[in-house]
Amino acid sequence: MSRAPYPPLSGLLLAPLTLALALGTFMQVLDISIANVSIPAIAGDLAVSPNQGTWVITSFAVSNAIALPVTGWLARRFGEVRLFVLSTLLFSIASWLCGLAVNLPMLVTFRVIQGLVAGPMVPLSQSLLLNNYPQEKKGLALALWAMTVVVAPIIGPIMGGWITDNLSWPWIFYINVPVGILSSYIAWQLLGKRETETIKQPIDVVGLALLTVGIGALQILLDKGNDLDWFGSREIVTLALVSGISLVFLVVWELTDKHPIIDLHLFARRNFTFGVLTLSIGYMVFFGIMVIIPLWLQTQMGYTATWAGLVVAPIGILPVFLAPFVGRNLYKIDIRLWSTLSFTVFAAVSFWYAYSINTDVTYWQLTLPRFIMGLGVVTFFVPLFALALSEIPPQQMASATGLVTFFRILAGSLGTSVSITLWDRRGILHHSQLAERISAYDPLTQATLHRLGGLGLSAPANAAFLDRGLTQQAVMLATNDLFWLSGCIFALLIVAVWFARPIHGGSAH
Repeated sequence: MSRAPYPPLSGLLLAPLTLALALGTFMQVLDISIANVSIPAIAGDLAVSPNQGTWVITSFAVSNAIALPVTGWLARRFGEVRLFVLSTLLFSIASWLCGLAVNLPMLVTFRVIQGLVAGPMVPLSQSLLLNNYPQEKKGLALALWAMTVVVAPIIGPIMGGWITDNLSWPWIFYINVPVGILSSYIAWQLLGKRETETIKQPIDVVGLALLTVGIGALQILLDKGNDLDWFGSREIVTLALVSGISLVFLVVWELTDKHPIIDLHLFARRNFTFGVLTLSIGYMVFFGIMVIIPLWLQTQMGYTATWAGLVVAPIGILPVFLAPFVGRNLYKIDIRLWSTLSFTVFAAVSFWYAYSINTDVTYWQLTLPRFIMGLGVVTFFVPLFALALSEIPPQQMASATGLVTFFRILAGSLGTSVSITLWDRRGILHHSQLAERISAYDPLTQATLHRLGGLGLSAPANAAFLDRGLTQQAVMLATNDLFWLSGCIFALLIVAVWFARPIHGGSAH
C-alpha cells in the first residue's frame, strides 16, 4: 500500500531547499561551460588537436545521456533523496579525478565516469523541487531552478578563462568538490527524513545494454566521422549499422517490456512529445553555437581564454533578473507564446551574427547580441520544461524529468559533434574557393606580395602570411554559415511549438 506523499515545505525552508538542489545543477552546467572555453588549453597541454579536445565535452555528455534513463528505476529502488545525495558526492570525487588526469585517455575515462554518476542529479533536482514546493509556487520553483542553469554560463566562461590563463585547467574540475559537498549536506539535512517511497523492481538489463551500445556507437561515429571521412570509412559504416540496429531494437523492446528503462509511453502525451522535441532540437543548435564561438575566438581571432569567456558570458545577465518574473507569470500567458519569443530571439540573433560579424569585429559587437540572446534563454528552458511536464502525474515525475534531460543532454552532444564537423567542412570549402583567386598574375596578389617583400619577409614567409589570412577569412565565412543555418532552424521551431496544447493554470487541457 502506497503511503501518502509528504506535505510541501513552506516559508523559510524553501530557500535552503532551492539552494541545495540548484547547486547540484549549477555545478554540472558550470562544469560544461567552463570546459567549453578551456578546450584549446586542455588540448595543447595534453598534446592533442582542439577537435580531439572536444571529446572532453562529448564523452561526458554521452555517458550522462546513457545514465539518465536509469534515474527513474534507481529513484524507485533507493529513494530520490538518497540517490541525489550519493550522485552529487560521487560527482565531486569524479571531478577530482578529472583534475588529476595526465593524458587525454585518462581525462576522457574520468569524464565518462563523471557523466555516469551525474545522470540522476539534474532530473532529481527538478523532481525533488517540484514535489516539495506548494502547488501555487511550482512555476516559481521551475524558474528559480532554471536561473541556476543560466547563471552558470555567466560565471563558467569567465571563471574557466581566468583559471586557464592564471592557474591551470585541472582547477576547472577541482572547484566542484566543495560545491558538491555543500549541496549534499544541505539536501540531506532538509530532505533526509522525507525520503520517497521505494519499490523493488527488476532492472531492464536488455534495454540498458541496447541503450549503451546504440548511444555509445552513435557518439563515437559523430566524434570520429570528420577525421575518417564519414561514410567513406568502413569503421564509420559499421558504427552507423550498430547504432541504428541497437536503437531500433531498443524502441521495440521498451514498448513491450513490463519494466522498461525508458518509459516511451510518456510520448503518448502530446505536450510531452512536443516539449521534448522542441527543447531537444533548440538545445542542440544553441549548444553547438556555444561551443563554436570560444573555439573561433581563440583559434582564429587571437582571444585569450579569459576574453573568450567575457564574450560568451553576457548571455546570462538578463536571465538572472527576468527568471523570477517569468516564473511568477508562466501560466498567466499561453506558454507557447513564451517559447515563440525565445525562438524568435534566438533566430534574430543568429541571423544578426551571420550577416554582421567579420574578422574586424570588435568585442562590443560580439557581446551585444549575446546579451540580447539572454532574453531568449530565460523564455526557453522554463516554458518548455513546464510544457513537457504539464501532463505528468507526481509518481512519474522522476522518470519524465530524467527522459527530458536525457534527450536534452544527448542533443547537446549531437550539437557539439555536428557543429564542429560543419564548421570544419565549410571552412575547407571556403578556403579552397578563396585560394582559387590567388594568382601570380592577379594585380591584388602582386601588390600584396610587393608590400610584404618591402617588410623584408622571405618568399616562404610571404606565402605563409597569405595562407594564414585565407584561413582566417575561410573560418569566418564558415562561422557565418553556421549562424545562418541555426537561424533557419530556430525559425522552424516557432511553428513546431504550436502543435502542443495550451496550458491553463499549470495543467494542459
